[in-house]
Amino acid sequence: MCLFQFTARRLVSQAHCGLKASSSKKQKFCLEMARPSSNMADFREVFAKAKHIAIITGAGVSAESGVPTFRGAGGFWRKWQAQELATPGAFARNPSRVWEFYHYRREVMLSKHPNPAHIAIAECEKRLSKQGRSVVVITQNIDELHRKAGTKHLLEIHGSLFKTRCTSCGNVASNYKSPICPALAGKGAPDPETQDAAIPVEDLPRCEEDGCNGLLRPHVVWFGEALDPDVLTAVEKELDICDLCLVVGTSSVVYPAAMFAPQVSARGVPVAEFNMEATPATNRFRFHFPGPCGTTLPPALARHETEIIS
Repeated sequence: MCLFQFTARRLVSQAHCGLKASSSKKQKFCLEMARPSSNMADFREVFAKAKHIAIITGAGVSAESGVPTFRGAGGFWRKWQAQELATPGAFARNPSRVWEFYHYRREVMLSKHPNPAHIAIAECEKRLSKQGRSVVVITQNIDELHRKAGTKHLLEIHGSLFKTRCTSCGNVASNYKSPICPALAGKGAPDPETQDAAIPVEDLPRCEEDGCNGLLRPHVVWFGEALDPDVLTAVEKELDICDLCLVVGTSSVVYPAAMFAPQVSARGVPVAEFNMEATPATNRFRFHFPGPCGTTLPPALARHETEIIS
């Protein structure tokens, strides 16, 4: 078993989605290294030679499309932050409130569109595939904007707003209904003065598999839940073979995703970070490009003059 697999398995067995690194873990990943370069020409030379590119994306990419993150100061829906609603316990106590929250997020996303960063990634994947090169997107986002932009090779490690999972039979299904069920029509307003709809559980989204009718939940990884082991295995395989890794719009503090790029860097693979500001992992990487991803990423992933287009 490779170093990445061993470390990832150990972390996921001990921690769950949404946990931040302890100070000891942060120290482990903050070894002294040379200051990362912001020389785009140097990055472009590395990019031109890469055969297998892994791109890890976080909330910063979607924020540029106007997607609320529900993190940090002001990140509230009504009077709750995401970590108070996106938990198995919150759903068990009040499935109506949690579904209102996710219904609101689904409806918001139906009005949002991919920004230049999403589009640059999708166009790069399409172009490089014709050259026998590969691009995989490993995203922490649940909004499907990468999919909307045209990305094909996509690993959604935290699930999707537009998938449901039955709490009875376990069936996972895509669901783009608006509203997802009649009882949620017009519900989910984020204003702090809005009262809970208190929808009866039998009127919330239900499973449509023959003979089931179980209560559906969003197919997302909630705080306190482990990542899907099949998705994690696919991530491991991609990171084991990548010869260039990009970290785009992520704070690099939420585990286990925060350790993906540092582990790649530890085996000598170039890692480039595109983010508004430096993160706890920045000094582990070869490149760092500050600023909006929609501005910095398109020129980084544009066709290189040495590329042969058939």
